[in-house]
Amino acid sequence: MSRPVLAGIVFCTAILAMIVYMTFSLGGRVRGEICMEFNGRSACKTVSGDTREHVLQTATSNACAEIASGVTDTINCEHTAPKSVTWK
Repeated sequence: MSRPVLAGIVFCTAILAMIVYMTFSLGGRVRGEICMEFNGRSACKTVSGDTREHVLQTATSNACAEIASGVTDTINCEHTAPKSVTWK
């Protein structure tokens, strides 16, 4: 096997390994389930993120998008305290 072919194989393998590692790496990640209740409707979302604050904000926004209608309701929902927060 020639040197350029071997170098190409090593390079491709290294790139593939890096992609797999970055995709499946969960070290240092925070995961939580946040349940919101607004205007008699409720929704729970499970989210992963780098910090608890980021997880809380993202899950709250996702849950409120499901149960609120319109911009004003969504903003009001996002400013409501979560019904429950479970860190996993």
